Amino acid sequence: MNGLSVLLKKLIRSGAGRKRFVAAVIGLSVAMVLILAAVQIQSDYNELLFGKNNKDSIANFLVVNKVLTDKNIGATSLSQEEITDLKNQPFVESVGLLTPSRFKASIQSASDRFPFYTDIAFESVPDEFLDITSKDWHWDEGQQFVPIIVPGMFLDFYNFQFSFSQNLPQLTREVVKMIGFKVNMYTRDGVISFPGRVVGFSDRVSSLLVPQQFMNWANTKAAGTGQNINPSRVIIQTKDPGNPALTEYLKSKNLAADADKTRFSRYRRVVDVIVNISWGTGASMLFFALLIFTMFIQLTVTSCKEEIRLLLQLGASPKQLRKFLFWQFLPVNYLVCLLTLGIIQVLQVVLHEMLAKQNISIPFTISTNVFFAALAVLLLISGTIFLSIKRYTQHNPADTNIRKFYNKYLL
Repeated sequence: MNGLSVLLKKLIRSGAGRKRFVAAVIGLSVAMVLILAAVQIQSDYNELLFGKNNKDSIANFLVVNKVLTDKNIGATSLSQEEITDLKNQPFVESVGLLTPSRFKASIQSASDRFPFYTDIAFESVPDEFLDITSKDWHWDEGQQFVPIIVPGMFLDFYNFQFSFSQNLPQLTREVVKMIGFKVNMYTRDGVISFPGRVVGFSDRVSSLLVPQQFMNWANTKAAGTGQNINPSRVIIQTKDPGNPALTEYLKSKNLAADADKTRFSRYRRVVDVIVNISWGTGASMLFFALLIFTMFIQLTVTSCKEEIRLLLQLGASPKQLRKFLFWQFLPVNYLVCLLTLGIIQVLQVVLHEMLAKQNISIPFTISTNVFFAALAVLLLISGTIFLSIKRYTQHNPADTNIRKFYNKYLL
């Protein structure tokens, strides 16, 4: 077989064959870079949307309510059927009810050194939907102290607008937590006052919050209403607030959420299209690369078909020829694959460093999906090479008769 190998190498490595081979390898390399880059882009895309390091504890929670129109004024509460339907949506992980106060309330300063009074309304939300933790966040009947969570934007409004207009001092969050004030609840039996204090600031819910236990007690005590009244707002947890399916659902149900958190849904569609185009481009290039490589094999084998046919006639085994030709064309594809993986890794490192400067996290190394995609491409190429070679090294009955004649009369 050594002499046969030398002869075949001379046949397939002519000048024209080398040129065709280089063209086929370049086309295959470009195609593999595109298809594996598309796989890595998809992996990075999913990491940016759903990765633990990129989860947004604020943006992933949306307060949802009905869109107020002239037709539904006074009828904006959400029915149990609507809440259940919202819970059953695939893009919703959990739903919490925002319970509003059914009584009039006010807060005022407990000291004349910092005079303050305003009417106010409270809401409560299940503890698992809060973005703060505080040892003081609890309330039991008979307890005098009422803990309150204030939206962070309220303090910003006070410090950078209201304080200047009223000639009041600016306050830090820690200072506000030390200020005591009085909470007045107006009931059918008169005013009930409690000492209150801010125990935290929320960037997730833009309303004054009190513990759920206090809200249930106060609604029953002040207004004679418990938890049976349908809420007008709910808070939902979702993996992706920019999911186009979420915005479409809210629109179809005449519901509204924080526009700043959902407005990226239109950009998501553009990104989805770009990712799909990259997939399509890579797949198309891979198809044409395989076509070019197949044509190269066919042209190479065809240019030597008379010599190969003669070798078959003289007793060379088709299996031997296929094995030799197969391993002449296959190793370079492994080399191309390794080189492509190296290129994708370098690009991933560069992208990782660029995004890290923007506090955006993606993996430093390429995804395992890229390796699986590379393996799939190699298997596809191997199958294509094998079938192309097999087609041109089939046994011909006439060749068998010639070989018998040669062995019988000429040897």
